Amino acid sequence: MRNPQPGILGPVPRCARLLELDLAHGADPRAVRAALLAWAIGDELLVGLGQPMVKALGGQVPGLRLHPLHVGPGGVEVPSTPAALWLRVAGPDRGEVLHRSRRLLHSLGGSVQVTRVIDCFMYREGDDLSGFEDGTENPVDQEAEAAALCTADGLEGSSFLAVQQWVHDLDRFESFSQEQRDRTIGRSQDDNEELDDAPASAHVKRTAQESFSPAAFVVRRSMPWTDGHRDGLVFLAFGRSFDAYEALLHRMVGGEDGVVDALFTFTRPVTGAFYWCPPLRDGHLDLSALS
Repeated sequence: MRNPQPGILGPVPRCARLLELDLAHGADPRAVRAALLAWAIGDELLVGLGQPMVKALGGQVPGLRLHPLHVGPGGVEVPSTPAALWLRVAGPDRGEVLHRSRRLLHSLGGSVQVTRVIDCFMYREGDDLSGFEDGTENPVDQEAEAAALCTADGLEGSSFLAVQQWVHDLDRFESFSQEQRDRTIGRSQDDNEELDDAPASAHVKRTAQESFSPAAFVVRRSMPWTDGHRDGLVFLAFGRSFDAYEALLHRMVGGEDGVVDALFTFTRPVTGAFYWCPPLRDGHLDLSALS
C-alpha cells in the first residue's frame, strides 16, 4: 500500500535544513536512485524530485513541470530556479539537522552537487518574521488530504510541491504604521482577525483560496529562515497538482486584474521550483511511477 511521506501533512518542524541538489557532471542518475530507495523515510526527511532528475532517470510524471517565470505589472517578478532534487531534513535542533544532512549527502557520494542550502526554524508558534501568523487558513484533516495528495492512477499518495524562498526587508516593514502593516496583510496583528475593510491588494484578499473557481486550496508548510545577513520565509505549498498554486501566484503578481499583492512592498521571491514528492511503500520511496 502506498502512503504519503509523513512530512507533507505532519506538523512544521522546529528546525530544518532545505537542500537543493543537481546531478554532478557525468554522474550516473541510477546511483542517485539506488541511494534514494535505500533511505528510510520518516518525520525527519522529506524528498522531492524535480523534472531534471525524473528526465535523467528516463521517466515521466504526469503533471510535473518546471516552475514558470512570472512577471507582473511594475516589474514584479517571480523567478524560475529548477533543481534535480530537494530535501527537507528536520530535527529538534540545528546540530542534529546538520549531522543528518551530512549523512544523507555522504550516501549520495559524488553523484550530486549542492546548489542551495537554507536553514529554517519555527518562529514562536508558527509566525512569519513579520510578526503575523502564517498559514491561518490551511485546510486540515480530510480537507488537507484532498488538497495535497494525488489520486491519479500510479500517483496515489504522492504530492506536488512548490518552493519559493522570499527575502524580507524587515526594516522597511517595521517603518510602516501598524495600520499599514495590518492592511498589507489584511489581518489585525493583535488578534489575527481579517479586516472587514481590507484593500484589494491585501495578501488575504489576493490569496483567498475559496474565491477561485475552482477553489485553489493548497497545504502550506512554510518556515522562516535567516543566513545572518538576510531574512525571510521559505514558502512550501503541497497540492494534488500545481494548478491551485499557479492560480494563486497569477493573481498575486497582478496577472488576473492588475492588482499586485501588497506583500511585494516589503518582500520578494528569489527562487521558484516544482518537485514531485513520491509516495512510500514499507517506509521507503516508491519510484515505480517512473518506470
